[in-house]
Amino acid sequence: MGKVVTFGEVIMRLSPPGYNKMKQSHSLEFFFGGTEMNVAASLAQFGLNVQHISNVSDDFVGQAALACMQGYGIDISHIKKVNHPLGLYFMEVGSGLRASQITYNRLHGAFANIKPEQVDWETILDGCTLLHWTGISPAISEGAYQTLKQGLELALSKGITITADPAYRSNLWQYGRNGHEVLAELCRLSTVFIGGVNEVNEILGTQFTQDEEGFKAAAQKLIQDMPNIAKVYDKVRTGLSATHQKIFAQAWDGKTYFKTSEIEITDVVDRIGTGDAYAAGLVYGLETGMAVAETIAFANAACALKHTIAGDVNLTSVAEISEVAQGNVSGRLKR
Repeated sequence: MGKVVTFGEVIMRLSPPGYNKMKQSHSLEFFFGGTEMNVAASLAQFGLNVQHISNVSDDFVGQAALACMQGYGIDISHIKKVNHPLGLYFMEVGSGLRASQITYNRLHGAFANIKPEQVDWETILDGCTLLHWTGISPAISEGAYQTLKQGLELALSKGITITADPAYRSNLWQYGRNGHEVLAELCRLSTVFIGGVNEVNEILGTQFTQDEEGFKAAAQKLIQDMPNIAKVYDKVRTGLSATHQKIFAQAWDGKTYFKTSEIEITDVVDRIGTGDAYAAGLVYGLETGMAVAETIAFANAACALKHTIAGDVNLTSVAEISEVAQGNVSGRLKR
């Protein structure tokens, strides 16, 4: 295995303790995360060599964020410290029928001010076998979009696997670019697509249905329109309440459809980072040479287990995930 590179914001999450609302609390818990950093941290926990590319604030908050990433085992040697504040968000954790709520303060932060000239992609991609990005990063600023695009173009020319998780967040696209057009452009520079019918419909302007046949047709259309993409991986969630979820995974490898069994999570501790845990599971499968069916089973199990862990990062091991992927969901005490 080579080096995995992730690109994206490092952000601080602030939450009232437990399931409290902000107005009934006088203290806040904090975690460091960020969609791509969560993936990096999970992969580092799995034992992979992973490097994260970002900007953080040049103050004690940014230093704490760097220490957190180092603690996970992430290579931070190409993260820049700049004179802008670290992005942050506030979250009230929901329970039962009450949904969780999030509000962001990130559009003028350290990562939003990143510029292409700050990132030495040629050096960073030396020895890299996989580059991972999400639709969150190019949504934040023109600089983030241009920096990512530069990296993707170089990575593609070098034959590096590029995993795209093009999550579209309409409230983030505030700097004048059309989000759907940008994501389509960047997906054309990628080789693996992490998303389902919703993401394909948003990017291509199509109207495929939300069922197995719709997913197959959407994946085929995506690969036809974007020939660099060879595989499509998707996670399907059924939310019964804020604390009761069901998930399964599916994939299309250009010829064959794959699907996992459904995992039910009846006591959700934290939903943040569950999609990132899924993406990390996929990347691990790709980097270790797992077959498609094994890869999505591992990724689905990783996603399920993250629901049981507080904070943004999946802290479970490969062994723990593999056990759930093989069907052991009893949760029995281990001695």
